Amino acid sequence: MRATAGGSAAPHKARVDIWEFLIRFVLILVSLVCLLPFIHVVSKSLSSDSFVIANKVFLWPQGFTIEAYKKIFADDSILRSLYITVIVTVLFTILGMILTICAAYPLSRAQFKGRRVITFIFLFTMYFSGGIIPDYMNINNLGLMDTIWSLVLPLSFSAFNLLIMKTSLTHGIPVSLEESARIDGAGHFRILFSIVLPLSKPIMATLALFYAVGRWNAYQDALFYIKHETALRPLQLKLYYLVIQASESFQLEATTVSLSNPEVLKASVVVFATLPILCVYPFVQKYFVQGVMLGAVKE
Repeated sequence: MRATAGGSAAPHKARVDIWEFLIRFVLILVSLVCLLPFIHVVSKSLSSDSFVIANKVFLWPQGFTIEAYKKIFADDSILRSLYITVIVTVLFTILGMILTICAAYPLSRAQFKGRRVITFIFLFTMYFSGGIIPDYMNINNLGLMDTIWSLVLPLSFSAFNLLIMKTSLTHGIPVSLEESARIDGAGHFRILFSIVLPLSKPIMATLALFYAVGRWNAYQDALFYIKHETALRPLQLKLYYLVIQASESFQLEATTVSLSNPEVLKASVVVFATLPILCVYPFVQKYFVQGVMLGAVKE
């Protein structure tokens, strides 16, 4: 009997080891698929034009040079666009988090009547929207064209982030803790600021990262709403014009950047636009991992 038990345990352990190896192999493969294209772009941005034109640059720079970055930083309009993007991203993230918290907290409380109907209304907007033309007409009628608020107000609330926050508050904040605070005389605002928010740092950091990354990478709304005030063009729109200018024969944007090979410019501006937001991620990584797991397991 002992021999039989020992013999059955060994194959089981072998099967576990095989599945663990396959899972790790797939994860490493997926990570390489995501990482190698970015390494290739960085290598192209640091290579000389001749090697890039000859398609000899893969994962290591050839003819190392930082001339592309020198020419980008020499353009004052790009630095101004970077400043505008930082300001817009900060305002957008702060406003988005305030709206999300103010909507998620009451919807997560069982004593709030009608919360299911209101939640359905928010959920409905995730599947159906007015479209680009009504959005443009609305911004124009409100007098927000060519203003920084046209980049901050329209998309500052996300129904998807609201549902994540609501689920986290529903399952992550013990009801007994709220009841104890009520017995001590605490109201909704005191409970929100003294109990709920301090216990919700992981999910708040996660959603703040979602808002910041989404705003940082967006340029379509700026393409529609910022027409004449070129000083308000964010970085992504500025880089879009630079890439188009390098690829086409006509002038779209007043700039001092000029490169013989458009591919080098494309690679350098992609790295230039990606690095700032990548530098933020390590500071919120531990909160991000905790935040995405909140509400995933019910005890």
